Amino acid sequence: MEKIRIKEATVVYFKKPKLKEPVLIEGLPGVGNVGKLAAEHLIDEIKAKKFAEIYSTDFPPQVLVNADGTIRLVKNELYYKKSRKGKDLIILTGDFQGMSPKGQYILAEAVLDIAEEFGASMIYTLGGYGIGMEVEKPRVIGAATHLEIVEELKKYGVIFKGEEGGGIIGASGLLLGLGMLRGLKGACLMGETSGYIVDPNSAREVIKVLTKMLGIKISFARLDEKAEEVKKITDRIRNLEKTLAEKERKEDLRYIG
Repeated sequence: MEKIRIKEATVVYFKKPKLKEPVLIEGLPGVGNVGKLAAEHLIDEIKAKKFAEIYSTDFPPQVLVNADGTIRLVKNELYYKKSRKGKDLIILTGDFQGMSPKGQYILAEAVLDIAEEFGASMIYTLGGYGIGMEVEKPRVIGAATHLEIVEELKKYGVIFKGEEGGGIIGASGLLLGLGMLRGLKGACLMGETSGYIVDPNSAREVIKVLTKMLGIKISFARLDEKAEEVKKITDRIRNLEKTLAEKERKEDLRYIG
């Protein structure tokens, strides 16, 4: 293996595929892990292939332990998928986002350099929209670089809040903002989520919109299964909280009269 020295943003290529006007899709860890879940599900379903990794001194100072006991350094990963009919895809996911504002900018610029090198002109960033409570049917909230993209997304049921001064923190916002300065277009798709737990239910709604827009047909069965697992866990927690509350109320009654 070639020796690698990690700098602020170090890109390691396994191959450089020939792509035709690829669309860049970002799904990194964030609110409810919605973006990461959505991106990883898409990668699995379309059988995208990894072509590069990004290491950074702005990621947490740690390694992850694999199932076989070996370790690996935390990183971001880039996958590609060539399309016969539609546009090719570049999908970014990973273990962490940058820890500092400076690191976030450096990593976003590195990703945009890669996107431009392969001829990308459109970016979709995926994430969660925290509302502080559970939601059974999450809506997909949007933001875009240009008005024509806003109008196009509305056709797919994407909601635009129209909240002036609202912000999108991290890679999902920076890739669009910095990309816009380079002449790239883009949109952020955010699934409503409590923000307290990993939310595959929200991720499913986000990826449904994205795949419709891109003309990609995939199965959502695995996300449905994950959503059901999370629901069972939250139901258990809710029942436990109810039991504890009733117990405390009964104990309080002993001191009355």
